[in-house]
Amino acid sequence: MKKLFFVALLASCMMLPAQETRREVTNSSGNPAVDSKPNSTDVPDVFAVSGHLERIVVLRFKFGADLLAGLEKMIAQEKIKNAVILSGFGSVRGYQLHMVSNRDMPAKILFVKNPTAPADIIGMSGMVMNGRIHPHITLANGDKAFGGHLEPETTVFTFAVVTLGVLDDSIDMSRFDDSSYR
Repeated sequence: MKKLFFVALLASCMMLPAQETRREVTNSSGNPAVDSKPNSTDVPDVFAVSGHLERIVVLRFKFGADLLAGLEKMIAQEKIKNAVILSGFGSVRGYQLHMVSNRDMPAKILFVKNPTAPADIIGMSGMVMNGRIHPHITLANGDKAFGGHLEPETTVFTFAVVTLGVLDDSIDMSRFDDSSYR
């Protein structure tokens, strides 16, 4: 009887949904001098580039699609070098995000993953810089809204729609997400 109880307990545990996992990593450059360098007076507090939207590209993702992989695929397929993510909506079956978790350099990055937690996509923002995507996503469930940098294994539930504003290829956006440019 004990053996049957333990087998039943083990079987029921295997049916439990996956739990949210969290892991933190230090985003070090590998060079302590770069990680701890002070701000330079040669770097402006803020700078701008100007350009015009050349076209709008609207992407639609189906059930089960990996949102980040699909974005990367379509950016390559559509030959998009520079763009802004104008909007995003839909829902996900599970997610993986990362966000900063400290206030001093080097940055510590917290990865949050829950492959079985559905959520609505409330919005997306970010950029494509020289073909490299830097997407942020805001999600919401019945308890809270949350978000961060989109990671692999964020899978679409009902559908997802992402709108990109494509910019001129000649715009230099190389410093926009360079944390050492300070």
